[in-house]
Amino acid sequence: MLMLLIAAASAATPTAVDTERAFSRDAQSKGQWTATRAYADPDAVMFTPQAVWARDFLKGRKDPPKSTRWAPSASYVSCDGHMALNTGPWTTSDGRQGGFFTTVWQNEEGRWHWISNGRHTLQKPVLARKVPAVSKASCRGKPPGPPLMKPPVAKRGKGATPDDFGRGVSADRTLGWDWRVGSNGGRQFRAFLWNGRGYEIALKQTIGGK
Repeated sequence: MLMLLIAAASAATPTAVDTERAFSRDAQSKGQWTATRAYADPDAVMFTPQAVWARDFLKGRKDPPKSTRWAPSASYVSCDGHMALNTGPWTTSDGRQGGFFTTVWQNEEGRWHWISNGRHTLQKPVLARKVPAVSKASCRGKPPGPPLMKPPVAKRGKGATPDDFGRGVSADRTLGWDWRVGSNGGRQFRAFLWNGRGYEIALKQTIGGK
């Protein structure tokens, strides 16, 4: 009986992939910015293309008549399961190919919130998968923390928050990521997974600027 209860509780806990799909559905039914606010962490960061606090960008912003759509094709998950990074294609409100998105998710007390979200426009279609490829970090060894992207870009000046260079790591240090934004809006993003002996680059994206 105990094992059945544990299995039921585990099955009832949504994954970051489940949450990403729910986020996209809510954007269709409730409005794009309404849903984005609802799923955002208080200190979430967006790229417009410079790094901005989501709370500032979204404050008072009205929903467009129709939302974009997106779905994860790959997910990278920390060993403890409390941090994940999703990426995949997005389409415009009229169904045209848009490009790809990347969302970093954190689970606190059984609920997922996104803490970083960016998207990029591409002319070539991005591979869509009905069943996303999920890669989970190893739970072996003692990860020291992923390396920093070097060199970081300089701050944009007084009052410019957040900075154009940022990084994050899961509590168990098995999943890490960093990003930097150039003055022209070009962005680099990397994600690292612990394999039990060292860190592997799980994802590397270079997004052109103006």
